[in-house]
Amino acid sequence: MKLEKNDAPSRESEPIAKESITATLVRKLISSQFPQWQELTVCKVVPGGWDNVTFRLGEELLVRLPSATRYAPQVEKEQRWLPLLSNAILFNIPSPVAMGLPSKDFPWNWSIYKWIPGEVGSKESVVDEITLANDIVQFLTQLHACTTVDAPHPGAHNFYRGGALHVYEDETYSLLRQLDGIIDTDAVGRIFARALKSEWKREPVWVHGDFSASNILVSGSRLKAVIDFGSSAVGDPACDTAIAWTFFGAEARTLLTRKLNLDEATWERGKGWVLWKSMLLLANNLRADQSVVQSSKAIIEQIIVDG
Repeated sequence: MKLEKNDAPSRESEPIAKESITATLVRKLISSQFPQWQELTVCKVVPGGWDNVTFRLGEELLVRLPSATRYAPQVEKEQRWLPLLSNAILFNIPSPVAMGLPSKDFPWNWSIYKWIPGEVGSKESVVDEITLANDIVQFLTQLHACTTVDAPHPGAHNFYRGGALHVYEDETYSLLRQLDGIIDTDAVGRIFARALKSEWKREPVWVHGDFSASNILVSGSRLKAVIDFGSSAVGDPACDTAIAWTFFGAEARTLLTRKLNLDEATWERGKGWVLWKSMLLLANNLRADQSVVQSSKAIIEQIIVDG
């Protein structure tokens, strides 16, 4: 299982160095708070994510530690809600085993989960996109049917996923100015403006918040599990449609739009979420990771083609 960087804007400076969250630290935390597991091996999961640093604990457990203050509230949220969501979702999702507490060695709550075997979603690991798309329709349908009583609403804790796209309006138009001449900013601007014109009119539903290929585990072309619910909340499911453009081809994307119970305006807002994130990744990597540059451009161009 691998986790990938999740680039959210305006990140705060970290009060501790991410590099200091090591296997040695995890062993120390386990020994002091969960001595029943102190003899188990600790191995870092590489890449270890952005919001959390992840370690495998023995053969059956996983340790996740938030990497900065703004991610710390996600720990208690997942501890509370994941067991309830799992009652209504037939696919595997993370199952909390214990919650570690702050100490002199680490300043925030942290989690121990059951290890979920599987391969991270990728073009190499998924042979049949249609099969996976059908499974994703089932997962999102089940997620949207979960009870929302007392559930958390979008906010800083989840970077407003499930909330109004207007939160990122100023940043998006700033990115358009920055990327003028690099992408078709006129076309992108028109699509984003259209996305801003609607809002979710139905009752709020659970959203994963970061529903991407890096947060699904597959076996063959079947969906094995969905992981990392740190950006979850209840609200507008538009943000979870992003995977239709960031991973799938045209045929699977058509299947998703046909089978998910979402109106056209929600899909338009989904395009807005994808354009914001793709432009952010593109702008942040112009002089760095050219693979990110090329993939971000390809996603933006596909949305332009789709209109």
